[in-house]
Amino acid sequence: MKTSTVSRGLAGYLADARARVDAVLAHWGEHSGGLWPETVAAAMRYSLLGAGKRLRPTLVLAAYEAVGGTAPAIAELAAAIEVVHAYSLVHDDLPCMDDDDLRRGRATTHRAFDVATATRAGFHMVALAAAVLARGMEALALDADRRGAVALELFRAAGAGGMIGGQALDLAAEGQALPVEGLEEVHRRKTGALIAASCAIGGLAAGAPPAAAEALRGYGARVGLAFQIYDDVLDATATSAELGKTAGKDAARAKSTFVTVLGVGAARAEAERLAALAVDHLRQAGLVSPVLVELAHYIVTRPN
Repeated sequence: MKTSTVSRGLAGYLADARARVDAVLAHWGEHSGGLWPETVAAAMRYSLLGAGKRLRPTLVLAAYEAVGGTAPAIAELAAAIEVVHAYSLVHDDLPCMDDDDLRRGRATTHRAFDVATATRAGFHMVALAAAVLARGMEALALDADRRGAVALELFRAAGAGGMIGGQALDLAAEGQALPVEGLEEVHRRKTGALIAASCAIGGLAAGAPPAAAEALRGYGARVGLAFQIYDDVLDATATSAELGKTAGKDAARAKSTFVTVLGVGAARAEAERLAALAVDHLRQAGLVSPVLVELAHYIVTRPN
């Protein structure tokens, strides 16, 4: 299996992004006990502060900086997207969904607590994401139109046309042999929509003109699909210890994946092709961002 070739500069950027976002998440976690029953608040903190790549918030930060944004408060918007992502993992792992016991190297939230608590925690994390997003937009002093565009971008990506709809399609497809086009439809929604929104939100928050915002969204859509394809490669080739989650679970649930349809080599090549197309989107729009270029490469070479 390929190993990631993260440069020292990108490793430092990823670490700094994690620290900035985790500080926001920790702040909200500390205050969650006054907003929700303590057991639910504890499950929310457990879900939010576990180890993870923080890829989506890192993309927010990088996209924001790519169009000239400099305000530290962008970390709040980045954290809001991580809250949505974390909620999706809590619900994806439930017995009625993917029924998994391991996430980010430790017990899933419903195993650490119980199914009812995890379910409630996930629902409340949607409200928390909205609160974090609103605080961030206020701190950035975005005008009303820009606030509406950012909020619509996030919750449209998280809803029936995006992440939730993709999860429903994914569950419905278990045991079926989907063609590549069908798989792409599932994962453009389930995984790609929130990643694309992360890039678009970073641009919108910095006041990107429409062409630049669309280029960032296009970049995000392609790296989002590349991320999922490479995730399928890792699921088929890595161990649970390497992944921090259960390896081989797609095969166990008789799910069509890019590996079952294309094979490991062709799936890896397709992920790399999409990452290259993502970078081309930036170049064609005249956006210069070494960080976004490196992130596209990292997404299709990462070890987990």
